[in-house]
Amino acid sequence: MSKIFFLPNIKKCFNGLILESKKNENLLDLAHNNQIKIENVCKKSCICTTCHCIIHKGFYSLKNIKNNENDILNKAWGLEIKSRLSCQIKIKKRDLVVEIPIYNINYINEY
Repeated sequence: MSKIFFLPNIKKCFNGLILESKKNENLLDLAHNNQIKIENVCKKSCICTTCHCIIHKGFYSLKNIKNNENDILNKAWGLEIKSRLSCQIKIKKRDLVVEIPIYNINYINEY
């Protein structure tokens, strides 16, 4: 089991949260199953940036980013070197520290 530390966020996870995950569990699913309301307008099809997150610890334990995710991430507000789309992350054996940005850009609904 890995520990996933969601950093405090005034809109999504006010006090922060520490969760345990199974190997290969999807990060977005883990968040949703624990009432962390990360948006996912495209329903995990990797065509929007609403589930953008920043992995502060454990980034290099994740599978390499695929080209389509990288192309979409380039449109994310507040993009950082360790940014990923939470819908594309399969959690491995390492612990993660995850920041959910306060803002995101919803290209699908154009607001």
